[in-house]
Amino acid sequence: MLRLGFAKPGSWASFWAILTLVGLATRAAHKTDVGGESTGTSINHSQMLLQRLQELLRQGNASDVVVRVQAAGTDEVRVFHAHRLLLGLHSELFRELLSNQSEVVLQEPRDCAAVFDKFIRYLYCGELTVLLAQAIPLHKLATKYGVASLQRGVADYMRAHLAGGAGPAVGWYHYALSTGDDALRESCLQFLAWNLSAVAGSAEWGAVSPELLAQLLRRSDLVLQDELELFHALEAWLGRARPPPAVAERALRAIRYPMIPPAQLFQLQARSAALARHGPAVADLLLQAYQFHAASPLHYAKFFDVNGSAFLPRNYLAPSWGAPWVINNPARDDRSTSFQTQLGPSGHDSGRRVTWNVLFSPRWLPVSLRPVYADAAGTALPLARPEDGRPRLVVTPASSGGDAAGVSFQKTVLVGARQHGRLLVRHAYSFHQSSEEAGDFLAHADLQRRNSEYLVENALHLHLIIKPVYHTLIRTPK
Repeated sequence: MLRLGFAKPGSWASFWAILTLVGLATRAAHKTDVGGESTGTSINHSQMLLQRLQELLRQGNASDVVVRVQAAGTDEVRVFHAHRLLLGLHSELFRELLSNQSEVVLQEPRDCAAVFDKFIRYLYCGELTVLLAQAIPLHKLATKYGVASLQRGVADYMRAHLAGGAGPAVGWYHYALSTGDDALRESCLQFLAWNLSAVAGSAEWGAVSPELLAQLLRRSDLVLQDELELFHALEAWLGRARPPPAVAERALRAIRYPMIPPAQLFQLQARSAALARHGPAVADLLLQAYQFHAASPLHYAKFFDVNGSAFLPRNYLAPSWGAPWVINNPARDDRSTSFQTQLGPSGHDSGRRVTWNVLFSPRWLPVSLRPVYADAAGTALPLARPEDGRPRLVVTPASSGGDAAGVSFQKTVLVGARQHGRLLVRHAYSFHQSSEEAGDFLAHADLQRRNSEYLVENALHLHLIIKPVYHTLIRTPK
């Protein structure tokens, strides 16, 4: 390919070169009408056009602008011979910068300068390859230069890799917060809530900000072994971050101490460095927890409000709160299982159990779609197809009795996926207290597909969680 060199500002050389390429693609993609055909035949050479544009960028043929990108704080400068028409097509800022000059110097942070070649390639070809460490700098460049399509693409990439457990959720959360990307921020929060155990045991935990920590501690959908694990994670964070006393005390007051058995509370008071330092700030909460465990829930509810978050369990994985269930070949047929949970978190209920029966059906049909063999006139009607059904999970108590007075049960089903050797939570479904099933359970899952995101080695990994919720029955003046 002939190298034409730089064109002078205002020259039409690069403009006609680009129009020639576009014209080639347009003529190649025209529809023909041969032999009276009613529909034309499309000849698509768009890949050839992309290749020509890549060559145009790589070789600098007919370029009419020079873009110099300097990494902030260094003497490193990267030079790109480009075409104002293509840069301006995607970016209003580039259109303004290059309207009356043929050379521009851009100051960019080091991480952004390092990926500027990928960014400018996207402006030419509409595609690029992203690595995890490049997501934020590429998103920064797309935001700065107003390339909305790349902004959306990188944000989608980040959300997808969060769900797969590969993305740095803490770092991306803080970035989303700083840029006002609410969708990405919520995706990061959801991943952190569902996979807190994995994050708390990683290097990312030390990078959690006080604001993010407060957001997490307020949530009831945190997935972890038990409340004691959350206390230990918080204590580790306090040791690393060494926040001001007010921040530490607010965080310690967000722990749900009534969810921790009395024996473990005694050990915390005797051994915890955080409680030794900030004990007076949570003394009233510890007293409340001991009172809750000492009395029967019905008696306690006569004098104290049990509707607060301190008495609401999170999504605990410990055996007293639920059970895992691995269903091999889940698309094959119906399955059932049963398990037991503690009646409630109160020490008074520690020896009482509730048995739960669970039914899984991969192709349950609503009444409106169930087979009908003939109508009133005797005309045969078509049977509903198996693919018309949807997966169904029903959780019911084996029996109901007085032991459950003043208690209702929330049910949560976690769906796990193995990523990078870890089993992470990809989806969570919650049942209304009065319902036996989640209406949207696996509504969009294709269990027939072996590489479905819902399956691990052709098995469905579920964890069933029962959350007892106490109710204040009688209000007695204190």
